[in-house]
Amino acid sequence: MRLLSGQGAWLLQRITAVYAGLFVVVVLGYFLIAPPADHAAWVAVIAHPAVALGSALFVVLLLLHAWIGLRDIVLDYVKPMALRLTVLTLGAGALILLGLWALYLLIRTGLA
Repeated sequence: MRLLSGQGAWLLQRITAVYAGLFVVVVLGYFLIAPPADHAAWVAVIAHPAVALGSALFVVLLLLHAWIGLRDIVLDYVKPMALRLTVLTLGAGALILLGLWALYLLIRTGLA
């Protein structure tokens, strides 16, 4: 896929970083200004459609950001092809599992 190589990957890495940074600042700001009083209030905030959608997008973009970074580092520094393939496969598997776990948590709090 050309989007994930060269300048496309570089640009996508920057876009995902900007979204992740803004998301973290907004969420931290919100919780510093109006922290939820209890677990039910926390779940109500997370279950709000805008927050749930923003959180889901954050997770997807964070995983994409991590994949591009991992892939670039492995391609630059891991030279033996078998080791490179192993590291990339394990990294992709770990990111997929983390994504599924995040999806499970979002669904449990009311996304779907």
